Amino acid sequence: MYFKSTFFEGYNIGDKRVTLGRTITETDFVVHAGHTGDFFPHHMDAEWCKTQPFKQRIAHGTMIFSIGIGLTASEINPEAMSKGYDRLRFIKPVVIGDTIHSVVTISDKADAKKPEFGTVTEHVEIINQHGEVVLVCDHLLMVKRSN
Repeated sequence: MYFKSTFFEGYNIGDKRVTLGRTITETDFVVHAGHTGDFFPHHMDAEWCKTQPFKQRIAHGTMIFSIGIGLTASEINPEAMSKGYDRLRFIKPVVIGDTIHSVVTISDKADAKKPEFGTVTEHVEIINQHGEVVLVCDHLLMVKRSN
């Protein structure tokens, strides 16, 4: 993790960065269920899941979102603040043993209400080891202008 100051003017639509990967484990399932209280059988009951279409436990979508976004935190920009996330979609299931990584693409820039800031949209794709997109969202940032 490192700090890199980038002002609004330094963001270019189409710029990308790719994170390292992270393999999803059974411990991740158990810890996330404990943190959230989501003990649904889709995530926790291996025998029941054998009777379901995916035939195995599937990861909590919120866990994949959290881990995938956490992977992007290798670069900290002190000039930017998160406004939140839009258009979050769970595209494909993730299972124990899958390895995910994130691809962040600058997809939009706009003026903000406060003239000393601009808004930057980062389109985030979380991708599995097969190159399949499993989750997408847009991360909205408030970014200081350089002047």
